Amino acid sequence: MSKVIIRTNDAPAAIGTYSQAVKIGTTVYLSGQIPLVPASMQMVSQDFAEQTHQVFNNLAAVCEAAGGGLNDMVKVNIFLTDLSQFATVNEIMSQYFAEPYPARAAVQVSALPRGAQIEIDGVMEVPSTH
Repeated sequence: MSKVIIRTNDAPAAIGTYSQAVKIGTTVYLSGQIPLVPASMQMVSQDFAEQTHQVFNNLAAVCEAAGGGLNDMVKVNIFLTDLSQFATVNEIMSQYFAEPYPARAAVQVSALPRGAQIEIDGVMEVPSTH
């Protein structure tokens, strides 16, 4: 199977040597999204909740470009600079996902690119290779 590189202007452009997502067959590997506004490539704000919403919006845009949606994600990895924000992440995530929820990990890290407070990546399974 060949790799299909996923790219959309509705999510921030890659800020390094990676693709927004890579699709192989019906599996899509989504790179980490931080709370950059796609049009400006600037951080949405310093507010954690606003950053979290922006990350989910960015992920949704990449999922859509790959032929799916957030609810097609089967694994989500959440990286936080402050694990005490975990309850906020759960509350906001429930606004973007319906049951059954994807498998998930959440870890605290010492720093994220551009001073972000949250980054999320994951794996999505789409119904076809189109």
